[in-house]
Amino acid sequence: MKKVSRRRKPKPAHLLGIGLDNQDGHKRLTRADKFTIVGGSDETHGRVTETFIKTFEELKTRGKPLEAVEPQELAEIIHKSTPR
Repeated sequence: MKKVSRRRKPKPAHLLGIGLDNQDGHKRLTRADKFTIVGGSDETHGRVTETFIKTFEELKTRGKPLEAVEPQELAEIIHKSTPR
């Protein structure tokens, strides 16, 4: 009997950013379809938000969904997308 091959569903993927440098007591939370950012100072939270947005823009340019990107490639994209 022939074995039926099934296509694997891509595993859901989601980026999570956690800021630990908050000292003003303000609770910050940014949620999007494919990422969540929690905590951090105003500056840190903004930088991580900008990094994630640029990361998804780069993924769109490459024509790849988050689920299809290998961890090493994602790390390179995030590093490239981080504001200096």
